[in-house]
Amino acid sequence: MSAKLETLSLNLEKHFGERIKSKKLALGEVTIEVAVADYIDVMQTLRDEADFRFDEIADLCGIDYSTYGNGQRQGLRYAVVVHLLSVANNLRLRVRVFADNDDFPAVPSIISLWASANWFEREAFDLFGIVFPGHDDLRRILTDYGFIGHPFRKDFPISGYVEMRYDLDQRRVIYQPVTIEPRENTPRIVRENTYGDL
Repeated sequence: MSAKLETLSLNLEKHFGERIKSKKLALGEVTIEVAVADYIDVMQTLRDEADFRFDEIADLCGIDYSTYGNGQRQGLRYAVVVHLLSVANNLRLRVRVFADNDDFPAVPSIISLWASANWFEREAFDLFGIVFPGHDDLRRILTDYGFIGHPFRKDFPISGYVEMRYDLDQRRVIYQPVTIEPRENTPRIVRENTYGDL
C-alpha cells in the first residue's frame, strides 16, 4: 500500500472508527462501507475535513446485488456507490451504502453536499428504483414518464412489460403488452469441410 493510501486509511479510522462497517483496498483505491444512518454525516466530513477535502463527486450509481456471486450472497439487495475525488490531496475514495429495505430501497440524498449528484441520483432512481429522500426533483431521467418498472433490476424481464408502436389509424403512438415470446437463442454454426485447409 502506498504512503498516500496508508495515510488515507489512518485518517478514515481516526475520524469514523466504528462507523465504517468495512474497508477494502482494491485496484489502488480504498472502499469503505457505511450504514444509511451514518451516510450523510460521513459524507459531509469527507467533504469538509482538511484531512480529506473530497470536493468532487466523480460518480454515484445504484447496484442490485440479488444475483451477485451466482445468487449465493446473503444480505441486503440494493446499494449506492459513490466515487469521490479530492483535487487538493490527490485522493480517490469509494463509499458504499446499502439501503435498509429491499422492498422500498432508500438512501438519503447528497445533493445538498454536491449539487452534481442530482442527475446521478435521478439515474439510480430511474434504473434501480432507489429513492433519495431530500432530493427536490426526483423523477425519471432516461426512461419515459409512463415507463413501468426499473430496467436495471436483475428481475426485470429483458423484453420489458410493454411495447410501443405507431398506429396509423389512430395516428399516435400506442402502448400494448409485449407480444414477444421469451425464448433462448442458440446460434447455429456452419463450417465448410475444408475450413482451415491450405
